[in-house]
Amino acid sequence: MPRRGGKQPQHQPSPAPSQPARGPDVAPARPQGAAPSAAPTDELGQLTLQSPAPSSSKATRFPDRPDFGRMGRRVQVRANHFLVDVADRDLHHYDVSITPEITSKKINRDVMNQLVQMYGGSHLNKRIPAFDGRKSLFTAGPLPFVSKEFVVKLVAKDEEGSSSSSTRNKRDREFKVTIRYASKADLHHLQQFLRSRQLDNPQETIQALDVVLRASPSEKYTVVGRSFFSPSLGQSGELGGGIEYWRGYYQSLRPTQMGLSLNIDVSARAFYENIFVTDFIAKHFNFNFSRRLSDQDRIKVKRALRRVKVEFTNGQITRSYMITGISKEPLSELMFTLDDKKTKITVVRYFHEKYNVELKYLSLPALQAGNDAKPIYLPMELCKIAAGQRYSKKLNERQVTALLRATCQRPLDRENDIRGMARRNNFNRDKLVQEFGIKVSEELALCDARVLPPPRLKYHETGKEAIVEPSRGQWNMINKKMYNAGNVQYWTCLNFSTRVNRDLPHQFCNELISMCTSKGLVFSRNPLLPIRSAHPSQIEGVLREVYKQAGEKKLQLLIIILPDLKGSYAKIKRICETELGIVSQCSQPKEAEKLQKQYLENLALKINVKVGGRNTVLMDALQRRIPHVTDRPTIIFGADVTHPQPGEDSSPSIAAVVASMDWPEVTKYRGIVSAQAHREEIILDLYKQDLDKGVVHGGMIRELLMAFYKSTRYKPDRIIFYRDGVSEGQFSQVLLHEIQAIRKACASLQEGYQPRVTFLVVQKRHHTRFFPVNHNSRDQTDRSGNILPGTVVDTHICHPREFDFYLNSHAGIKGTSRPTHYHVLFDENYFKADELQTLTNNLCYTYARCTKSVSIVPPAYYAHLAAFRARYYIEGETSDVDSGSGSRSTNVVVTLPAVMDNVKDVMFYC
Repeated sequence: MPRRGGKQPQHQPSPAPSQPARGPDVAPARPQGAAPSAAPTDELGQLTLQSPAPSSSKATRFPDRPDFGRMGRRVQVRANHFLVDVADRDLHHYDVSITPEITSKKINRDVMNQLVQMYGGSHLNKRIPAFDGRKSLFTAGPLPFVSKEFVVKLVAKDEEGSSSSSTRNKRDREFKVTIRYASKADLHHLQQFLRSRQLDNPQETIQALDVVLRASPSEKYTVVGRSFFSPSLGQSGELGGGIEYWRGYYQSLRPTQMGLSLNIDVSARAFYENIFVTDFIAKHFNFNFSRRLSDQDRIKVKRALRRVKVEFTNGQITRSYMITGISKEPLSELMFTLDDKKTKITVVRYFHEKYNVELKYLSLPALQAGNDAKPIYLPMELCKIAAGQRYSKKLNERQVTALLRATCQRPLDRENDIRGMARRNNFNRDKLVQEFGIKVSEELALCDARVLPPPRLKYHETGKEAIVEPSRGQWNMINKKMYNAGNVQYWTCLNFSTRVNRDLPHQFCNELISMCTSKGLVFSRNPLLPIRSAHPSQIEGVLREVYKQAGEKKLQLLIIILPDLKGSYAKIKRICETELGIVSQCSQPKEAEKLQKQYLENLALKINVKVGGRNTVLMDALQRRIPHVTDRPTIIFGADVTHPQPGEDSSPSIAAVVASMDWPEVTKYRGIVSAQAHREEIILDLYKQDLDKGVVHGGMIRELLMAFYKSTRYKPDRIIFYRDGVSEGQFSQVLLHEIQAIRKACASLQEGYQPRVTFLVVQKRHHTRFFPVNHNSRDQTDRSGNILPGTVVDTHICHPREFDFYLNSHAGIKGTSRPTHYHVLFDENYFKADELQTLTNNLCYTYARCTKSVSIVPPAYYAHLAAFRARYYIEGETSDVDSGSGSRSTNVVVTLPAVMDNVKDVMFYC
């Protein structure tokens, strides 16, 4: 090819201590009714230990589980966790250094396998080591040395057409491997931790066992994170655009109350199809190969193919290359210099003369491998995309739909597939697993669970009809009026769709107003400005014109029928919310045309909260019966951080924080958004100081506390903070920074002001699933075959000591429901398990946009919506971004426009 320029025994959960341990010791806890304590210090202290268990770690401690929940109807569920029993082995950890350094885990494993084959009997004491493919190696007993260097030759495999031994020898590689003793893993420590007799998690020991259980699958399948994929693990299929899906499974070893648990879940992932590059381009971009690519098209192709591995074959040899770019010239014009550094020749001629290959697609550029100084040019038609490469770019809507359709499984089917994956792996017959004395159960864990009762909901006073008792996670609003209905006097409607008939906007508005009125809203029948239609190209001008025409009366609501093609929603929201201060309600034209009552009712729910109303409230809130919430002024926060799509190298991460603005109802939430550093998970703007102007305090917490006081005339005595989007590895970091920011924000408002804080992490990105024990029982399943709404689990598969629980608060629709995992990282309010589980479940029935309970607690849900809305302001319609469009320039500085104050006052993000 041309080159230019030359078993732990199951035990009963231990009883909770009389006083649960708190989170990091920011300030002393105070008894009920005591005066506020002193202002917080600058650094978070360590946790006050109130448990007899010893700790050998200085890491942040999270609260002990106060007790186990007892409320609700007792049931049993199966969880996709498999009990792991470990014999008493002498586990040793060794550091591995391979020179020259290789980034590929597969090659590293090949090197280690060769080492074991060569030296296992003579130097490794016949031990079978477990290698993680990077730097760590574990053995079930000591090796007969502290440190030793080995030389390993990795023989190149025969490739098609390369039978010559001299050719093969040139590609053989030699490595120096140093194995050095690092530490000894402590199984006794792990056993004590699982029995709640030791505080800190022996992560190294769990890592060693995890590496053992992952070793064989890592050799057989394609590894993506903690998951394994292969066409042999289930039916694969096309997603379109040269992309296909492979089935596979997720696997993770976790400490739980029942002992060590192996969490296994089936999954699917997008991969490049194993096809020629020309076929990929034809599928991905629908290009015409008869003409030369434009510069814009060439950049698209370059972005789509960069860092993709291809197999080049010319009929004589087959070799692998990583694509680094594509040529500027088409093949018909591309020339390079031969190794004599004198003769220039075209790529087309070179392949004809050297390999007798007639190239067909001469208008296409060549693929480039190597670097710019010494590039290797490869014709696309001779290169096939190597199998097993994960497609990490954003899937388009069609591909996402196809993937969901292909992988959506009813609970019974998913449970059977998970059990099948566990049996297929046959861990207990694996030699390495046997070497380490590990046994994995073949049955899913049976867990005690409870189905919490739904809360009673209050609507506007209209007799007995005012109170609703939801059934199986849903209810209806027939003959119901909003608890606090809004008042809309000044409104108008803009239609940007060309598909709807002339009369539709008027008809749609009449029907929508009738629905809103029936639900209690005071809604003027006459628009402030005439309803009008406009072309989609006139959106910005028309919006500004309407704003100007409204004048001093100011629109309370702008109803918009969107254009037929996608791409305008983001622009409309950005202009209305950050430039004009208009609250808007958009509708898709195909939905508006139908005039369906259910759709109109959903719009009415959204409109009511956007104009300052409340749809429904919890009866327990009105009757002051919610522990740690309604007895004293309490503010509930939700927070989330969303990150850019893969490939977006410059876009900021968006943080959003919402907080309840009513007490005791805790139903209305004000939202604030902020841009921060790319992929930064900690919310940086919770509290901030401007030292250039003296000491000027600011930040999201401070602003929301002030808004709460303005709305209720109370200072919160308690803060409940639901934090979404945090992985386990970030718990300590996020907690320490964000609790500190909350403390400083409170102290900045008044010296010594320090409301008590409960801080929970909300996790949806986990792989725990629950299944009914009896899939045919109406007492155990909803209509979708899933476990019932309100099912809570805090035993067996939960943390051995810390305060966490899984809650399935919603009814299933399609597929298998995913419960939400709540983990308490800090608790000065001393919630009991029943109190916090019931509060969280009941709040899930207060989500403003529907008459169903939702899967995550609404403040966290609202924060996610607000962050998603803010990303529209700076990135536009995400569906407009081509899946192969790649990244932006890293030099672009993006500023997040501020939401206008009058918009911020209402739930504009709904």
